[in-house]
Amino acid sequence: MNYTQAAGEKSTVKLTIKYTEEEWQSAITAAYLKTRGKYSVPGFRKGKAPKPVLENYYGKGVFFEEAFNNLYREHYFEILEKEKANFTAVGEPMLNVEEMEEGKGVTLSAVVPVKPDVTIERYTGLKIRKYEYNVTDEDVEKDAKRILESSAKNVEVTDRACKKGDVVNIDFSGTVDGEKFAGGTASDYNLELGSGSFIPGFEEAVEGMKTGENRDINVKFPEDYQADNLRGKDAVFAIKLNKITEKQYPELTDEFVKAHAGAETVADYYKTVRERLEKNAANRGRDDTENSIVNEISAHATAEIPDAMVESEIDRMVQDFSYRLMYQGIKLEDYVKYMGVSMEEFRSQYTTEAKKRVLSQLVVDKIVREQKFSAEPSEVDAKIEEQAKSVGKTAEEYKKNIDPRQVEYITNDIIITKLFDYLKSNNEMYVEEEKSDEKPADKKPAAKKSAAKKTGKGE
Repeated sequence: MNYTQAAGEKSTVKLTIKYTEEEWQSAITAAYLKTRGKYSVPGFRKGKAPKPVLENYYGKGVFFEEAFNNLYREHYFEILEKEKANFTAVGEPMLNVEEMEEGKGVTLSAVVPVKPDVTIERYTGLKIRKYEYNVTDEDVEKDAKRILESSAKNVEVTDRACKKGDVVNIDFSGTVDGEKFAGGTASDYNLELGSGSFIPGFEEAVEGMKTGENRDINVKFPEDYQADNLRGKDAVFAIKLNKITEKQYPELTDEFVKAHAGAETVADYYKTVRERLEKNAANRGRDDTENSIVNEISAHATAEIPDAMVESEIDRMVQDFSYRLMYQGIKLEDYVKYMGVSMEEFRSQYTTEAKKRVLSQLVVDKIVREQKFSAEPSEVDAKIEEQAKSVGKTAEEYKKNIDPRQVEYITNDIIITKLFDYLKSNNEMYVEEEKSDEKPADKKPAAKKSAAKKTGKGE
């Protein structure tokens, strides 16, 4: 066997692999021995017919496909290993039979998607935004009182109208142009006012209702609503309010924080909360700044990214989304069906972001190579010792059971830290504005169908 390689289109390499007649016949014989048990010929027990008999009965090419696969499996990855200094495969190859003539062997080709080179206009001397987040007293107060949630009691309210923050139990029935629509009707539905889980205007219109009250409310579906037939449409919902409940919280006292937070006093507890929020704010500022750096450099970078890399990144993004759905008890397949799109359409929404992520990673990899950043063994050992101390072990004890993947993670973390230290030092970093560490609530897909809900989809 011998092979040649040549650069192909859109970050591919074409491997042309030529096998002698002897190698080809040997592959066919191996294919016969492996698969003969699948074939039956009159006059022979199954799997016992000689190769010439099977070739005559089923056709001379009966073993060709298995023989091609054997040659591919035997030599393709060996070639990749030999050529790893020249290119890195990033997806499955497209295989083809280039030439096959009796007595002259066979020639196969493999068009391999490979990791592309990236052209970076420059990665120093840029003006790049740095992110910093302050923690306010309001942030601390709000976060500190979350501990009270677990001890809060839901109490029915009968002596006042409902307001933001209450949970109301309602029946509702929606119409558009006087006609009911799928998903627009529900009974005994619990809605937290102010949660933003229904379309704009709905929850605000319910506020002020009293138990037993009926009200017709007028709302408008957003122009980007998931159901095509409801986008931008005016709707009327007939509402009946069945019940109002509010949360009543215990008082935040020294006794409470001792029992629930392990703090001696409320003041100690507030100090701990602030320290945690400030650490989170610092980490968030660092992460956002590093993303800002990579985004700015990538904006002036180009690469011919093969589809295989984009699809692999989409796979990761979809898998991540699937895991988040699982925590809510929702299967990805059900969610996609709920949204009224095919899996292909669902995946396609990630294409732009996937390309951006791939380009960013290519940019990072190239700068690391050009600047020759690496992790010295002493640096890795120092990190391992630091982790060992955090769990009350010596470095020697810790190393005995350390996962090699963890060592790889530590190594990569050291390299990436050096990379961003270099980029921060060699670019003009500026702070545009200071922001609170308060982050908007993550939007989660709905678990129930309702055309009144922002994430709903009419059937």
